[in-house]
Amino acid sequence: MNDRTERLFFASDYMEGAHPAILERLLATNGEQTAGYGLDPYSESARKKIRKACAAPNANVHFLLGGTQANATVIDAVLRSYEGVLAAASGHISVHEAGAIEYGGHKVLALPHEHGKLSAATIEAVLAASRADENRDHMVFPGMVYLSQPTECGTLYTREELTRIHAVCRAHDIPLYLDGARLAYALACPENDVTLPDIARLCDIFYIGGTKCGALFGEAVVLPNPSFIPHFFTIIKQHGALLAKGRIAGIQFDTLFTDGLYEAGGATAIKAAARIRLALHEKRIPLAWETPTNQIFIRLTHAQRARLESSVALGFWEQADDAHVIMRIATSWATTEEQVSTLIARL
Repeated sequence: MNDRTERLFFASDYMEGAHPAILERLLATNGEQTAGYGLDPYSESARKKIRKACAAPNANVHFLLGGTQANATVIDAVLRSYEGVLAAASGHISVHEAGAIEYGGHKVLALPHEHGKLSAATIEAVLAASRADENRDHMVFPGMVYLSQPTECGTLYTREELTRIHAVCRAHDIPLYLDGARLAYALACPENDVTLPDIARLCDIFYIGGTKCGALFGEAVVLPNPSFIPHFFTIIKQHGALLAKGRIAGIQFDTLFTDGLYEAGGATAIKAAARIRLALHEKRIPLAWETPTNQIFIRLTHAQRARLESSVALGFWEQADDAHVIMRIATSWATTEEQVSTLIARL
């Protein structure tokens, strides 16, 4: 079998390069000379479009290279030296960032969750216990709350859930940060009721993912209130996260936020995932848990995994028990109907 031409790749949602519209604009502007560090007209145009989409006219928008870089830079900028960040134990910063947050000097305070989702009650209990602890001054303080939409487990926060978490954070004077690495896929879900303006209203800082959502690379970090992190541009520079050729990221987001391209890419992935879920149900392949987004988690025996992975690249998630493993199927902005049909035939 020729892997490049015959094997299917559903292991992740950043397997492809970039949307052709982005490549066309990068090529068309390649010979231009512009200011660096995101001070070019393309980056400013992207900022204006993002502000409008978020209904946050005064927001600062900064373009960083990737999710781990964005998380590490934002969290280090927000926290004081003795503070840590509350996150689901399954959260990306807890599990899949190689200790990047701890490397920056801040502890990830992992909390119990329900398929990736933190509850307002859990956060409230932890913050209240910290405040009441007589040994508090000898301990790591909870300094901010980290969520992701969708979660690492492919689930979604509702507007009501996000509002409740926001209220807890306000009551305890603690910032709320949302990781939107896969935000296009959340926004495209029929089950979703959280909009970009909702996120801008309820979160102190968040980022809009590009790397997994049609860009070559890049995440747009949004501060609805610019004064929340003074001199964030300089902090980005300190972390080695300031792209000299900033227009390359700016052009990508300017394109993604033109004519609904960002939402359209998300819709393509959600439509493909819905077809795959229906086929899994018909073939009686069990889901590990229900998800409405582009990530599907299936429970397989080792024999089933070996048979399927001979022709389809899947993402390993975790060992369920001695006899079963949980694998991830991920669709993307670039998933075609033909690829889905072929996958269904091989299931």
